[in-house]
Amino acid sequence: MAKHRRFSDKPQSDPLEENIESKTTKEILSEESPRDLRSIVLSGTKYAYIIGAVALLSGIFTPLTLGIEIEDVIFGMLSIFLGLVGGIIIFLGIKSQKYTTMMVCGGLAMMIGSLILIYQSTNHPLIN
Repeated sequence: MAKHRRFSDKPQSDPLEENIESKTTKEILSEESPRDLRSIVLSGTKYAYIIGAVALLSGIFTPLTLGIEIEDVIFGMLSIFLGLVGGIIIFLGIKSQKYTTMMVCGGLAMMIGSLILIYQSTNHPLIN
C-alpha cells in the first residue's frame, strides 16, 4: 500500500532560499550556451533524417522502375523538398522570437510554390 503525504508533512523551507534558486535557474536559462560540435551534428542528422524520409516517401523508386525520365523525377523531388523546407521554416519561425511573421509567411510562400510546381509537373497548371 502506498503511503500518502499530507500537506503538513512537507518540510518547511525558507522563502529566501527559493527566491535565490529561482533567480539562478532563470540566469542559467537566459544565457545562450555556445553551440558545441555535438549539438550541431545532432541537429544536422535530425534534418538529414527528415530529408531522407521525404525522398523515400516521394516515390523515388517507383518512377525509376517504370522508365520515366530522370529529369521528371528530379523535378518532382525538388518540388517536394521545397515544400519540406517551407514547413521547416514555419516550424522554426514559430519557435523563434525574432522574425516570426516573416518566417511564417516565407514558409507558406514556399509551400504554395511547391503546390504550383507539383500541379505544373502533372500538366494541370494552376497559373496559366
